[in-house]
Amino acid sequence: MPFPACLRTALHPLELHLEATRILAIRHGETAWNKDTRIQGQIDIPLNETGHWQAERAGAALRDEPVSAIYSSDLSRALQTAQAIARALGLPVSTHAGLRERCFGEFEGRTWAELEEGEPAHALQWRRRVPDYAPTGGESLLQLQERVMGTFHTLASQHPGEQIVVVAHGGVLDILYRAATQLDLQAPRSWLISNAAINRLLWTPESLTLVGWADTQHLEQAGLDESTAA
Repeated sequence: MPFPACLRTALHPLELHLEATRILAIRHGETAWNKDTRIQGQIDIPLNETGHWQAERAGAALRDEPVSAIYSSDLSRALQTAQAIARALGLPVSTHAGLRERCFGEFEGRTWAELEEGEPAHALQWRRRVPDYAPTGGESLLQLQERVMGTFHTLASQHPGEQIVVVAHGGVLDILYRAATQLDLQAPRSWLISNAAINRLLWTPESLTLVGWADTQHLEQAGLDESTAA
């Protein structure tokens, strides 16, 4: 979703600095369905033991960060991750349904292997990232993009000159990365979206900029990348 044309105005560097919102975007910790490569979508799956550990580590890593607010998807795996971070920072968590994972409709609950075996034509459209393709009862990439960018615009615009934490899902973070690097929805994925990794972006009313991505120094073992399961 492009930023409104009326907001694309030339800004003085000082104005840009004052109105920019720093975003710490974090994918939820690991779940049992992540390990099984089972499509979660908007099914409410909680963190597993590793996921809780990852969430606590993310909280510890952000303990000294100046953060004004914490936002989270209302799905358990994201909310539990956000709550661990909130405990470390001494802040409340605000949930927003606009941060939910992409809805995969009738594909939710199935593994990637099951989908490719049982629905090869649909799986091919998915793998090719056809922008307007949507599983029955689910969202297309174009619909996801519009929802995610609209939500981030709403949240970030409330915190000019501040830093916020946003805990969401692999599909959501994929949209953010593409927007910040001006990559097309169909561009092949060449970046990681790991569980509980810390990703840094800078938002202004007219732009989204990538500052740092996939920082996992706070984790002593590797989480699963988003490509294994949504």
